[in-house]
Amino acid sequence: MSDHGDLTHQAISSYFIGPQAENMKYFKDNISTILRELEDARKRYKFKGDQNFITSSIQSSEEFQRITRNFAQAVKKAAKLMGSHSIPFWNPRYQAHMCTDLSMPALLGYFMTMVYNPNNVALEASPLTTVAEMEVGEQLCHLFGYNIDPSRKGVPTGWGHVTSGGTVANLESIWVARNLKFYPLALRKAMSETVAVNGREKRGPLNFVADRFMVTTCKGERKLFTDLSTWELLNLRPKTVLDLPQELHEQFGISPKFVESALQNFNIQSTGKNALERDFPVKRPIKYFLSNTRHYSWPKGGAITGLGSDAFEGIEVDDAARINLHVLQERLQQCLDEGQAVYAVVAIIGSTEEGAVDRLSAILAMRQRFQSKGLSFLVHADAAWGGYFATMLPRNLYDMPRGPSVSNPEDSFDGGAEGFVPDLSLKLETQEDLLALKYADSITVDPHKAGYIPYPGGSLVYRDGRMRYLVTWTAPVLSQGSETGMGIYGVEGSKPGAAAMSTWLSNKCIGLNPQGYGALLSEVSFTCTRLSAHWAAMTTKDDDYFMCVPFHKLPSEWKDPFNEQAIEEEKERIRREILSKSNREIVESDVGKPTEEKLMTLLRGLGSDLNINAFALNWRYDDKDRTWNTDIEEANYLTRHVVERLSICSPDQDPTKIPFYLTSTEFTNELYGKCAKEFKRRLGLPQCDRPLFVLRNVVMSPFPTDNDFISTMVDYFRSVIEDGVRLCRKRNARGPDIHRFVMQGTDEIFLAYQPSFHLGKHRQQIILAVELEDHAKSDYAEIRESNPEDPIFLKSSVEIDLQQVVSECERGNPVSFKGTIYTHHGGPVHTSTPVTLKRVVKSRPLNSANREANYPQDYMPFYLYGSGKQWHISHMLLQAPNATFSAGNVKLDDKLASSLDQGHAEEGAILALTEVPEASMQPFPTSKSELPACFFFQPHKKYKVKVWGDSKTASAAGPGLLEGLGEPVEGTITLSKEIHIDLEWINKDPFEHEDRVGKWRDEFSQIGKKLEKRA
Repeated sequence: MSDHGDLTHQAISSYFIGPQAENMKYFKDNISTILRELEDARKRYKFKGDQNFITSSIQSSEEFQRITRNFAQAVKKAAKLMGSHSIPFWNPRYQAHMCTDLSMPALLGYFMTMVYNPNNVALEASPLTTVAEMEVGEQLCHLFGYNIDPSRKGVPTGWGHVTSGGTVANLESIWVARNLKFYPLALRKAMSETVAVNGREKRGPLNFVADRFMVTTCKGERKLFTDLSTWELLNLRPKTVLDLPQELHEQFGISPKFVESALQNFNIQSTGKNALERDFPVKRPIKYFLSNTRHYSWPKGGAITGLGSDAFEGIEVDDAARINLHVLQERLQQCLDEGQAVYAVVAIIGSTEEGAVDRLSAILAMRQRFQSKGLSFLVHADAAWGGYFATMLPRNLYDMPRGPSVSNPEDSFDGGAEGFVPDLSLKLETQEDLLALKYADSITVDPHKAGYIPYPGGSLVYRDGRMRYLVTWTAPVLSQGSETGMGIYGVEGSKPGAAAMSTWLSNKCIGLNPQGYGALLSEVSFTCTRLSAHWAAMTTKDDDYFMCVPFHKLPSEWKDPFNEQAIEEEKERIRREILSKSNREIVESDVGKPTEEKLMTLLRGLGSDLNINAFALNWRYDDKDRTWNTDIEEANYLTRHVVERLSICSPDQDPTKIPFYLTSTEFTNELYGKCAKEFKRRLGLPQCDRPLFVLRNVVMSPFPTDNDFISTMVDYFRSVIEDGVRLCRKRNARGPDIHRFVMQGTDEIFLAYQPSFHLGKHRQQIILAVELEDHAKSDYAEIRESNPEDPIFLKSSVEIDLQQVVSECERGNPVSFKGTIYTHHGGPVHTSTPVTLKRVVKSRPLNSANREANYPQDYMPFYLYGSGKQWHISHMLLQAPNATFSAGNVKLDDKLASSLDQGHAEEGAILALTEVPEASMQPFPTSKSELPACFFFQPHKKYKVKVWGDSKTASAAGPGLLEGLGEPVEGTITLSKEIHIDLEWINKDPFEHEDRVGKWRDEFSQIGKKLEKRA
């Protein structure tokens, strides 16, 4: 009985081929039908006298057979490669990107159309699929609440079309917003008494109505159009602008065709925006507003349309990663006060990284308030991810109870938990904002995301279909009769009719309603929430040696004042009543409970707005205090380790060996601001400028919650984290190890340490003055003199705790260790020779918290030190990745040498190469073989320098090591032959996976060879 318990899930299970190809038989049957129809179609198109073009004798020829065999072998090999190495998007174990099993209707629709290859650029190239694209536009308009009945009076008629994806749809919406904003200016020019056209002064073609044409301003005042100020022209309401050709017709009988020709020389499509901005003038650049976490397509679209990416101003996000409405309100008010026009405000309906839904309803209300004050703009909804979630909402939602939409379990099933996946309604505010889509001016939605359609399948819909004429050279027409093609609208020309047919068929077969896609996405939402419950309650405060913190706070975390005990109690409730229970048990336990006590209410409060879970990790040391890591770079390292284990990072990896797929993103301070700071605080990390690496899972499969499937994936996930924690502890361990130094100087010997950013035992920049026994010092000096270009190294002969050694020396205690002197080319010079520390010149930590936010912008900094007779330099390591550059026996010009005293030599000064800005060269090449011939650090090279005394102590920790330097002395230095460069060891992670990228290329090469093989 268990497989027959949930009728909704049974229907959903019929939409897909299935994770284990369970429905392949039905898919093959449909493919066979398509191929039979293809064969019949080709045979039907035959006229009298037509013969077979490919005869049986040709087919039986040796050459034909040879090539056919080669094709078959190549297809078999390529298909095997695809099957063996493709990421298993179809399996519920894949929880990474917005990729999943595609619906069978979508695949069949694409395949059946692809074999005919229609081009939706023009009706004559795609008579059927052009109609399919029109149908898709109407399907989506109806879904979002747009009117699609042209006979309805007083309501704009919506229109939509298929694009290659959300990037192109967003680009088109920018193009529309630009053209709409400047249309009134172009019309005003056409009404001028005199206007320059092709270098000649002429009367404006619409000047004959300039003294009579009346319009309604943004504030609702009726004015003569030619009396409007530039500000009033730029802020006419969208409907008013779109009505202008109709108003000219109704007031004066002017045809739209004449308006089109009259504006030809003045509209932005012809002149560009600079000419119009100059003529009116527009003194302040017009703005676009959207959240900081917007998709990259927005600034890209600004660059393409000529607005410039700077026109797209990011608004900070709140703790839920939604646009901060308070800040948006302030910026719009500032624009109103300063007379700065606004193209549009974009509401993101399902952000790519966090699944956040901006408060579209509030933005629309905000627009109304500002229009009453004289500031008007478009509101676009970027619902590339979130658009299809509108199918979950019945149109009479506001007349229904506001509780979770979960059926009585006794009516839903009659068996066990197998095959039962409950639905879960969206958060109340998300429902409100999805319903508010009907009032947005335009909407981007990607069927190839939550519509389960193959790529490429994006779309753009307009509340007022006349907006599409703004991105053609056709004026808005008076009647909206039959369309003759889709290709004249928007950015694209040629585009596959297969995408339109695929989208139409899937929409039609599954249904853009709560019983179709809505039911599918409701089950997916439940699955996503069950996962978010695991991320929220996976770890306990005291028992685990890592923490897993979801980006979206638990309900108890939003309460004021903050109560840590209440948070832990809520986590325990999740573990006890949700994680350990089956789907059936969760739903049954809610029967008879008030809404606020139901588990489904708690579940709905977990996770993101739309089916994306973001969460991050931190770990603790295994010392007696079980100290939590406070280095953000090391927290990020753990997260990266997990991602590398749970994703494909190299073509050499086998996708079938990964039992659970996740992906990742970064929360930077620049984009996430206070939101990122709050997330770091919850992870126990100090505030810093460095980005936080965040795990992310996107749930699109409705299947994972069957048979305790989620728990098995989470258990594996936990084991990967535990492996990662052990790795982090190992790389951050302190204690003895072998350490290496570059040796400098002969009258006094200095050791410049070779550090590593990736090992805690080596994460220190150290310069030591040391003493060697006479015979070792003599042999070292002899080799130095005979081969000055060959760097000489010293390494500890046995493992030593270098940081403890340095600390003892700083405290004035005598300390020494045994070292081996060697060169790369000549091998060991002395082994186990005593090395006595005289003083610590520099000992500065290289942890991420001690580094600068940026590389030095104005110069390349070095430490300068020596005996007073001999001087040496070592590159200051202020940021990572980096390189060590050291040079011994550098020559200072006389003026500079005389300005430095023994204190500078012994304590170490700071020297800057003033003509070599470090930031301009970072990142450095990763190996010496990649260095250009003109690389700055070469023997005998002369540099202009500035030198400061180092006011910080030898063991001072950054950042800020270059602050408060005082007045420098200036001069020049010249390098000797004694230079050393390390680009590799300092940045090498000894635990990192090494890629082998050539394997797949070899496979493709073998297929090519088979095709090229002659008989």
